[in-house]
Amino acid sequence: MSQLQEMMTVVSQREVAYNIFEMVLKGTLVDEMDLPGQFLHLAVSNGAMLLRRPISISSWDKRAKTCTILYRIGDETTGTYELSKLEPGAKVDIMGPLGNGFPVAEVTSTDKILIIGGGIGVPPLYELAKQLEKTGCQMTILLGFASENVKILENEFSNLKNVTLKIATDDGSYGTKGHVGMLMNEIDFEADALYTCGAPAMLKAVAKKYDQLERLYISMESRMACGIGACYACVEHDKEDESHALKVCEDGPVFLGKQLSL
Repeated sequence: MSQLQEMMTVVSQREVAYNIFEMVLKGTLVDEMDLPGQFLHLAVSNGAMLLRRPISISSWDKRAKTCTILYRIGDETTGTYELSKLEPGAKVDIMGPLGNGFPVAEVTSTDKILIIGGGIGVPPLYELAKQLEKTGCQMTILLGFASENVKILENEFSNLKNVTLKIATDDGSYGTKGHVGMLMNEIDFEADALYTCGAPAMLKAVAKKYDQLERLYISMESRMACGIGACYACVEHDKEDESHALKVCEDGPVFLGKQLSL
């Protein structure tokens, strides 16, 4: 029977960009991590904060039994701020891995893959790219950030094989000036599959441009409560049946593009 909950240990924590923290966790839950794009549900030690915080898994190392998450902190009243104060050796009550992740088994060495990420939606795409690297496929990765001081994971993506990486910043402080949609307009090939995660406006633009692509996978961000599909706090409309609610925590966070009404 799969393990769902564990008191994981904080191995390290550091601020990797402005208000964005990287936390490395260790525990046997890592053995259950197989699909990139799933998330962890972290309890906050502050007893006044009852709801867990859903944070996507950025990468894992099964040999070391560690996984890495990246998250943006809020002000001093938020659970993410509390999490950022945890030091190495601290124990964190964690449920996971939860949700539906990105499918990678169908990818072959001849596929041309497009990966599009924005802001704090970028982290789960890193483990995805790591898994895709093993297939020998060609990856074009487009990342968008507000500015250079919140840019993350550039070196990690760049160090992977068969990757063409392009970055845009809204203020032009790094890479192409403008949003990631401008990088999309420069694509001169037909993608066999596309994987994306980011802000709603970006996802809508991606879905509109690639609405005919069968293998379009969209990871949705949503506020959650239970994290296991019981409370219906994180729903999206089913494109094929508007009366049906898709639960981001259970049916997603990764969906086929044709499922969503964005």
